[in-house]
Amino acid sequence: MKKIFLALALTTSVALATQAQVYVQGGLNLANITKTKDGQTEKNNLLPSFNAGILGRLELVDMFSLESGVLLTGKGSKAETYFNNSNDYIKTKFNPLYIEVPLNAVVKIPFDAKGSNGSNFFFHAGPYAAVGIAGKSRQDSKFGPLTSSSTSNIKFSNDDPLTSQQEDAVYDKLKRFDFGLNFGGGVQLGKVILKANYGVGLTKINSTQSNNNADDKNKYRTLSFSVGFPLSK
Repeated sequence: MKKIFLALALTTSVALATQAQVYVQGGLNLANITKTKDGQTEKNNLLPSFNAGILGRLELVDMFSLESGVLLTGKGSKAETYFNNSNDYIKTKFNPLYIEVPLNAVVKIPFDAKGSNGSNFFFHAGPYAAVGIAGKSRQDSKFGPLTSSSTSNIKFSNDDPLTSQQEDAVYDKLKRFDFGLNFGGGVQLGKVILKANYGVGLTKINSTQSNNNADDKNKYRTLSFSVGFPLSK
């Protein structure tokens, strides 16, 4: 499944590069994971990470395009727990990295009626698919004079998302594949694209959790801010 996903990502990029406006993108992610059954997160758990990659926009009609490409994006969360109003704490940081392929519908609103200067507001929305490739988990603690720190590599299960059973499912692994929806918008100022995006994960992240519809707990929520620079028309 991973090889199929990577082949799809490569094919998408090549197709867009030959026909679409191609641009490179990079920026800041503020990542989190839902804590409650109705999908709420805790603001103080935001984890700064990054996004970087190449995207293309294929214009179908005036003011409407399809956008896709390949991104390297960081997700996860962090938590800080202090005890008894003291300096004792446990801090954890969980930062998996994914290769993500979005497919967005983009609606553009030109600054001027003729759209002659190439500058516009835009809104986008659509699904994404992502495959986990790497990442680190870190825990730091302090109790009185004693401190400790540990770091481990994040492990991904080899579960096939196209089957109902959970292969290679254990509690200390993540599902390798993540699916969700993107919503956002921004502004294009000549050769610069400024974008904000909110990614809503639809799959539970733990490999042992097979029922994604039971509730909205343990799903990714990622707010991204990025800058893009077109490489073509």
